This record gives sequence, C-alpha cells and structure tokens, in this order.
Amino acid sequence: MRTADLLEEIYLGISSNKVRSGLTMLGIVIGVASVIAMLSVGEGSKAQIESNIQSIGSNLLMVMPGMQRGIGSAVSSGRGSAQTLTREDADALQTADGVLAVAPDSSRRFQITAKGTNTNTQVVGTTPQYQTVRSISVDSGTFFSDPQVTSRSKVAVIGPTTRGDLFGEDVNPVGQQIRINGVIFTVIGMTVAKGGSGFSNQDDMVYIPITAMSAYLNGGDTVSTISIQAIDQESMASAQANVTEILLDRHNISDAASADFSVMNQSDIASAASSVTNTMTLLLAAIAGISLLVGGIGIMNMMLTNVTERTREIGLRQAIGAEKGEIVGQFLGEAILLTVFGGAIGILVGYSISFALSRFMSLSTQVAWSSVGMAFGVSAIIGLVFGYYPARRASRLNPIEALRYE
Repeated sequence: MRTADLLEEIYLGISSNKVRSGLTMLGIVIGVASVIAMLSVGEGSKAQIESNIQSIGSNLLMVMPGMQRGIGSAVSSGRGSAQTLTREDADALQTADGVLAVAPDSSRRFQITAKGTNTNTQVVGTTPQYQTVRSISVDSGTFFSDPQVTSRSKVAVIGPTTRGDLFGEDVNPVGQQIRINGVIFTVIGMTVAKGGSGFSNQDDMVYIPITAMSAYLNGGDTVSTISIQAIDQESMASAQANVTEILLDRHNISDAASADFSVMNQSDIASAASSVTNTMTLLLAAIAGISLLVGGIGIMNMMLTNVTERTREIGLRQAIGAEKGEIVGQFLGEAILLTVFGGAIGILVGYSISFALSRFMSLSTQVAWSSVGMAFGVSAIIGLVFGYYPARRASRLNPIEALRYE
C-alpha cells in the first residue's frame, strides 16, 4: 500500500466518527494542558523564590538563634523562641575576616495604626547597616542614622505596601505618624518596592532603630537574626567559618555540633528553597500525568471499539491482499494522529491556562520548553503504546471469520 493511500485510510477512519474522535482526543488535550500548566506554576514559583532570595542581599550570611541544624532536617526544638544571640555578638563579628558589614535585627509582628486605619505587619528593629547588607533602597525620605539609633529615636521607614494600607497608594508618608503597639513613631522614609507576598513580603515591613525596638516594644538585648555581608562571593566560605569560630568562643562552646546558633549562607537558602519547589513541581506533574494516562486509556478504548465495528472491513481488506503490517499501520496511525493533534491543541490550551493564571490570579508562571517537549513526547508515546494492542488485534483477525461478522 502506498503511503498516500495509508494516510487517506487513516484520515477516513478518524473522520468517519468525528464526535467520538473529538471526545477521545479531549482526554489527551486535558492531560497535556494540565502538565504544561502545572509545570509552569512550579517553574514560576521556583523563579520567584530565587529572585526573592537574591533580592534580600548579595554575599549574604545569616546567623540565627537555636540549635544548629542542616538544610532539610527537622526543625530544632526551641527554634523561633530561642534567645541565644545578642547585639554584643553582632558587634564582635564586625572584626571577622572576610566580613564587610554586619546588621543585627530584632523582628516581631505588631498592630500598626494611623489616622483611623490599621494593619498587622512585621516590625524590624535594626541598624543603618541593614540597608547595605539586605540591599534596601529608599524611594522617598531617608533611612535612619547611627545617631538616631544611639538616641533611641522613634522614627520609622516603611515599605510601599504598608504605606498603601495605612495612608493610600499615592500619599507621601514622610512626616506622617504611626502607632506601633500604641507607641507613636514618625515616618522618615519609604523603601523601593521589591515584590513578594504573604509573611515574607519585603514591601510590607516597618524598619525602626534596634534600640527603640528594645526600649519601647520588645525589651531585652537579644536579636532575631544577624545578617552579614561577605566581602565577595569567594570570601563567603571563610567568612562563615570565622563567624562560627567567634560565636563558639563567645558562647563558651567547644563542640560545633552543640552550637546554640546556625549560620546559613545564601547558597544554602537557595538550595533549600530549590529543593522544596522541585518536589512541589514533580508532585504537580505527577498529578497532571494521571490525566495523560486516562487519555491514553481512552485512545485504546476507542481503537478497540473501532476494531469491533470495522471487523468486516478488516476481513475484506485482508481478503483482497492487505498484509498484517498494513492493518497495524492503519490503526496505529489513527491512534498516533489523534494523540499528536490532541497534544498540539493541549500545548495551546496549557499556554492559555498559564497566561490566565498569571494575569488574573497573580500567580507566577513560567512555561519551559522542556515541559512542552516532555508533554508532547509523552502524548505521542501514549498513542504508540495504547494504540499498538488494538492495531495488533485487528491484524490478527481471521479473514473468513471477519467477513462473517455481523
């Protein structure tokens, strides 16, 4: 049989029952679209998290209180409420080799009010060096200074999201007054928008002098985190080792495994976040892959039905000389053609879903060519695998029995 004849037979076989072929193809469309859309959400989330990590500062080390633990291990007992780091620890780290700047901070969520409005957000008590270490830029006004830290000035720098919640989007907040837990602070600056969401939104924060935090809000001399900027990327490992050594000595701890603090670098944070997002992406892909499997079963069911309905046709073709390979080629071609067309439509639908999620639901999505190729390739393989059995069954029909079939 010529190739042109085979293609014509395949087309006629599919178009003879357009509704059934369309419904069968719909399973593949849904499967491919689901895979692409789910993977785009996973990839978009990963890219957004990596961007957020980079935006918190460059060459960054973070010292946190509590028992030391590795990335991915169980949360240590007492972490979150541990108070093992002090401002004196931060001062001692200023002289560590490989360290460019050090900024301790004491952070806690407070209810903030202003002119009849209120919001609940993160208040960070810190020093002016925090602006350098955590790559914070001021959009209007200024950041507080060392003299204001020394004098425990009741001044605040707020994020653009906090500004919108308290004063409105187009209002210049500089000079306005806010109440943090009932204590009046004067806004002296607003930071440049960085983006973010939820509890990690860097645009929804209030920065005040760490001494004011200690005197009026939090009490005590302990800190939540010590942020450290290494001189450069090459100095991070040595700076991390030097910081650990100094703190172990200050806390009179001889065994590093018993340290009452953890030192993480930016690579550790990015690696942990990447591991989480990769797991989430694989889970989403596995869930979506079930749709492709269901679509493949639908292809096989339709082809088996086709074989049953066209038994006399198959017998007639065999009687006039059609070979088994030609019968297999026809039915296998129909299955592959359905999955290829379904895969192509599914790619377009997946792109559309990804765009809609990004546009109307504010989800970060990113369609990767690898996900498109994988989804399309899997759909073609499904057509091959699930179409082979019905095609093989058709080719093995006995011509005499097939012609007698009613």
